[in-house]
Amino acid sequence: MKDTLEEFAAWMEGLMRSRGYDIDHPRGGGRSRIADDAGVHRAAVTRLLQRQSMPDLATMRGLARALDVPVRDVLIKSGKLTEADLPLPVTYAQNRAADSRGITLEEAAELLGIPDERRALFLQVAAPFLPSGEGNAQRRKAAGHG
Repeated sequence: MKDTLEEFAAWMEGLMRSRGYDIDHPRGGGRSRIADDAGVHRAAVTRLLQRQSMPDLATMRGLARALDVPVRDVLIKSGKLTEADLPLPVTYAQNRAADSRGITLEEAAELLGIPDERRALFLQVAAPFLPSGEGNAQRRKAAGHG
């Protein structure tokens, strides 16, 4: 745990410095400013920077917000969770790279978050915009014939 705390604190220090917080001088005001920006107690920031304790979840959330870093990254760097615990969502670009055929309208509806009750309508409206062979197959499927 001590190694994790040391690595996490060093990472957070680097982020704070790169974002312009003067955390190295007691009178520089950086520790108070990051605490204010994060909405956390200055003591929590001090304990982290002095490697006394790992911040709680609320403090991590606030620091992530103030430092413009995804909470996911903060949780993983802190050792609280692993990348396997917080997998990144598969993006359209990753799907395209893995599958050269493109995506179906059904997959597009899923990626776009089209609700189930509106899927058929989405498929009917979008199918005419596909290349002719694909569009016909998608239209038949949307109409419930395929």
